[in-house]
Amino acid sequence: MNDDTERPDDPGAPPETANTPILDGVASQPLVLPRELEAERLIASDNGARLDERLEAFENIVDSEIGDTRLARARNIERETGLRQLYLKFDGGNPTGTQKDRIAFAQAMDALRRGFDTLTGATCGNYGAALAMAASFAGLRCVIFVPASYHSKRVAEMRGYGAEIVVAPGDYEAAVEASRKRAADREFYDANPGGANIPIQMRAYGEIAYEIYDELRDAPAAVAVPVSNGTTLAGIAKGFQSLHRRGKTSRIPRIIAGSSYRKNPIVESFVKSYDECRDLDPARIRETPVNEPLINWHSIDGDAALDAVRGTGGWAAYASDRAMSRYARAMSSSEGLSVLPASTAGLIALLDRHSRDPLPNDRYVVVLTGRR
Repeated sequence: MNDDTERPDDPGAPPETANTPILDGVASQPLVLPRELEAERLIASDNGARLDERLEAFENIVDSEIGDTRLARARNIERETGLRQLYLKFDGGNPTGTQKDRIAFAQAMDALRRGFDTLTGATCGNYGAALAMAASFAGLRCVIFVPASYHSKRVAEMRGYGAEIVVAPGDYEAAVEASRKRAADREFYDANPGGANIPIQMRAYGEIAYEIYDELRDAPAAVAVPVSNGTTLAGIAKGFQSLHRRGKTSRIPRIIAGSSYRKNPIVESFVKSYDECRDLDPARIRETPVNEPLINWHSIDGDAALDAVRGTGGWAAYASDRAMSRYARAMSSSEGLSVLPASTAGLIALLDRHSRDPLPNDRYVVVLTGRR
């Protein structure tokens, strides 16, 4: 079996739902701010205003609009799969529809605080939309590198927020390198995953763990997360580690990673029991409209994510395009959520294990993204 061949459908998957459209991309909801926050936006984006006033205004917007997303019990999926107390952490409630807003706004604030006038980052779509929105709110110039090998539906959205688009030859990893070089050459803020901004990114994603704790008042038995670069998963794990160190939770949850079949280094390295996260062969990576948000040959925070999975007694598993599409339909019909199919990879990894080796009655959380 080669890298382009998907495994059979996952056991225990919900039945196909006919005539339910699939969300194969994410689009921002129009962000209409309350009158008082619209005034804050004007201050934050005003390059002539005092820096302390701009920072305070931007922070007020972040506090009001970013994070604190819905955590809901998935009772219908519980009935279908026999897994009790399954909770969906829906980060599609963020302005651009994904968890990427958390790190985009955190880094825009850091860029503003440190006196940068321009930030740059590479994207296959979702992160670019988040960066473009965050930069526009902070009054920063935004330069987004999009890999020529990808076809994002969100470029027009990025341009709508005033971002400048650079089409970089090659794949996502090549676009990251091009963006990093531009940042070094022009003294732009480098908002790419990894590098010097890892602590900011990890703290921003750690907020997901804090929000889960706020709702459940303890850590769940496990948290399942879709992975690409591994930053979201590693940040959530660090958030729960911090809560446990401070005596807030009785345990650290098992961390579960799900990604596209044989197209992600984190899952592949776990399955093959490698000591570290090993790169894949770029020539064997093929993207599809479903798996595009997940795949890469190099996971920037792969080692941190792999350590989080293994250190908590969790696991990593594959998800086929067919299964991700099916679960996205199930989310719409059963739970009323329009989710990005790729974001169901963690859910599939959790339920696939449960179908083969039933998990004990406890509380389980799955992170999802998509439209509201």
